[in-house]
Amino acid sequence: METQQQQPESVNTISSQGLLALDGTNSANLPKLPPARESEAQWQQIGRQVSDFLAQLPEYIGSLFNKYKQALLSLAVILSALITVKVVLAVLDAINGIPLLSPTFELIGIGYVTWIIFRYLIKAETRRELAEKLGFFKKEIVGREG
Repeated sequence: METQQQQPESVNTISSQGLLALDGTNSANLPKLPPARESEAQWQQIGRQVSDFLAQLPEYIGSLFNKYKQALLSLAVILSALITVKVVLAVLDAINGIPLLSPTFELIGIGYVTWIIFRYLIKAETRRELAEKLGFFKKEIVGREG
C-alpha cells in the first residue's frame, strides 16, 4: 500500500558559458549566476575605489579646513563656550544643592564686595589706583591701550 516516489536526481554541471545548470530541467528560463571570477574582479574594483577615496580623504579634509578655517574656528569657540556654560551651571546647581554651602558662599561674596567698596571706591585717590590697575590689566590682556 505504500507508494514509493523517486526524487529526480540533479547533478551540477558547468555549461559552456561558465554558468551553473541543472540536469533534467529547462535551463532557458532559470536565472543564471555570473562566474566567481567576475565577482572577484567587481569586489576588487569596489575595494580599489574605497581605497582611493580613503587615500584622498586627508587631502580633502585639509583643503576644506583651509578654505573655511575662520568659520570652523568661530563655530568651535561658540560650541566650547556653550559647553562651558552648561558645565558651570551644572556645577553651581550641584553646589547649591548642598545644605549650608550656598549661604556660606553668599556671605563670602557679600564680604568681598564690601571690602572692595571700602578699599577702592570711597576715596578719590584709591579710585585712581583702581583705574590704573584695571588699565594695566586691560593692556596685558588686549595688548593695547584705550
